[in-house]
Amino acid sequence: MSLGGDWRRRHLGTSHHSQEAITMRFSADRGRVYRRCGCRDTHRHQLGTHCPRLTTDSDHGSWTFAVDLPAPDHHRTIIRRGGFPTQDAARSALRRMLEGEAGGFTADPNQTVADYLTTWLEAKAYVLKPTTVARYRDYVTHDLIPALGALKLDELGHRHIAAYAHTQLESGRGPVTVHRCLATLSSALGDAVRQHRLAHNPARPTAIPRPAAPERRVWTPQEAVRFLDYCHDADPLIADLCELLIGTGMRKGEALGLHWADVHLPEQVLYVRYALSAVNNTRLVITTPKTRASKNWVALSPRVIKALEHHAATTRIHTGDPSDLFTGLVFCRPDRQPLRPQTVLDRFRKRAKEAGVPRITLHDLRHLAATLTLTAGIPLTIVSKSLRHSTLSTTANIYSHLTHQAAHDAVNAIDQTLTQTDARSSRHPHWPAWLRPHRDHTNQHHNPLRALYSPTPALTSPTASQPQGTHATTTRPPHRSTRKKGRFRYPRKRPPTCENAGRDDRI
Repeated sequence: MSLGGDWRRRHLGTSHHSQEAITMRFSADRGRVYRRCGCRDTHRHQLGTHCPRLTTDSDHGSWTFAVDLPAPDHHRTIIRRGGFPTQDAARSALRRMLEGEAGGFTADPNQTVADYLTTWLEAKAYVLKPTTVARYRDYVTHDLIPALGALKLDELGHRHIAAYAHTQLESGRGPVTVHRCLATLSSALGDAVRQHRLAHNPARPTAIPRPAAPERRVWTPQEAVRFLDYCHDADPLIADLCELLIGTGMRKGEALGLHWADVHLPEQVLYVRYALSAVNNTRLVITTPKTRASKNWVALSPRVIKALEHHAATTRIHTGDPSDLFTGLVFCRPDRQPLRPQTVLDRFRKRAKEAGVPRITLHDLRHLAATLTLTAGIPLTIVSKSLRHSTLSTTANIYSHLTHQAAHDAVNAIDQTLTQTDARSSRHPHWPAWLRPHRDHTNQHHNPLRALYSPTPALTSPTASQPQGTHATTTRPPHRSTRKKGRFRYPRKRPPTCENAGRDDRI
């Protein structure tokens, strides 16, 4: 037998159980907490929990916990985590690990930011749209993990995130890109807080403020008409597409994902059911619209109906397999394949340059639709419903610069109403219009009412011959108090009529 084995047999043969009692503590529920060290024997084998110094030196070694957890393949796996300075720290980490198992999240104290973000992305792939997942994966893989991935998740603090943001800005990264990276990290850490994996979100408050959105350039009605007239001759497909975008306020992806089965020209409506998107500008996917409110009916104007009828007459409508979402599209290529959003944008900007109108994006046509309706005096609530915004505040925040005239009209309407009412109800033409009547004018109408509703004392009452005050009550005669403020007042004696009747009318 080796020397190490002889040592273990001599030193652990009789004292094995007593040393286990010293170095090992079992959790009340599951798992165990024990102390071990990194000492080795003459054969360079680690002694672990069998080091003799653990029984004599309380500062020797560190605390470790071990717990048996089930694995997805129906096998059990022993998880060991060590390096804790005290027994309470190890026991707290074990308790946290068991809470994570019960709550459905990983509470491994050694879990790094990279491990958590990778797991978070895998879970989000089932609930988010492919375009959103691709954007998150790009930020996580190329920005967040290289900078913060080596840190333990429990040790990640606001100072690390702020230092990362400032380093990126100093290196020349754009504020918008840095803010989007931080927003992705904040979303991931927010899920950790909701799952009770973290106590707070270290990415909140944000390290840098949200950059202001750039001011959009919106065409004037004259510029829009000039562009449409030019495209009707040069590029009928772009002309019909832009007629739909301007006339309904639809988003670009919703128009490119529109199917003929959802267009009802006799009823002058269409239904927004899908949206076409490009993942990393390479793979086309058809998903649901942006929000739940976006999936709704949209009214069609005669101009839009005319454009759709023209497009239907010049395009062969193909209705193939209903399960194939790429068939039956309203706007597609001649081979009936979907149009790529970037290709449509390049084509649109080329025609805009040829028509001599300012360079804008296809999404700016949605803002043009909102601008035309708001400036025409359509209420903000109707515009919000037409654009299918989730809340009215969304419309108000985006198009607040277009509601200034409506605000002036509102206060002018209040002024006009009050002025007209004041002119009709004025009973004192010799007074200025802004001057209120004197209070005596009001009191002279109130005094006869008080006299009318005040009770008349009975002829046999002791107070019948006394003058009545102006503030008579129905329960007792008026009483004039002569006591000074702050002095003690004895209870007032009840009137004889109340004492004789055996009742108290003071309440």
